[in-house]
Amino acid sequence: MIKSHPSEALLYQYAAGDLSSALSLVVATHIDMCPTCQQNVAELEDELCKHYFGSTEAAVAQGARLSQLNTNQMLEAIFASASQEQVNNPLPIENMICLEGKRFNLPPALARNSDRIGPWSHMVGKLWRAPLNVGNDENINLIYMDQGAIVPEHTHKGVEATLVVNGTFNDEKDSYHDGDFILLDAEHKHTPQTQSEDCLTLACLDAPLHFTSGISRLLNPFSSLFFR
Repeated sequence: MIKSHPSEALLYQYAAGDLSSALSLVVATHIDMCPTCQQNVAELEDELCKHYFGSTEAAVAQGARLSQLNTNQMLEAIFASASQEQVNNPLPIENMICLEGKRFNLPPALARNSDRIGPWSHMVGKLWRAPLNVGNDENINLIYMDQGAIVPEHTHKGVEATLVVNGTFNDEKDSYHDGDFILLDAEHKHTPQTQSEDCLTLACLDAPLHFTSGISRLLNPFSSLFFR
């Protein structure tokens, strides 16, 4: 059962299209996995629709009028661009991802962006990373933690959003499972780790981590490169 969700304010920003590309993808993937947030976002979108158009019925009526006026143009555009779309999007949607002999199902939002997932690279210990190219300098990665993996104690110079795609990890505060969404900032310090189960997460950062314990602090001058 999912117990950790984006705040209502964050869901409102998502529904309004005000989040960065990276954070929007993390939130969208959580929504795919969470019926509660699906319902909340549907209600927020309805509120936004009423705010901008006066009522849902008026919005539907206006959309119908525009659709009727532009049907011919839309059809022409669709058929004219069909062949070009095949050229621009030659890769099928991949619903699974593989690493170290393991296969993971991707939620729809992440699967639709499977062609943006770069190659896996081993970081340190039992940690692997595959970056996602979202078309700008935002930092978003799939992070795989094998059984017994640990990320040294750290805090955040900015905001870190993490979604558990599959598996379980824990820190000093709680244990997180499939679909759980965790948003941390400079006020939080934690040590993510896995025990008897591995874990695949989707994580975005808007600033490098800051390691706070023992010898791991030596990584701080390189953290902006290490976690890109």
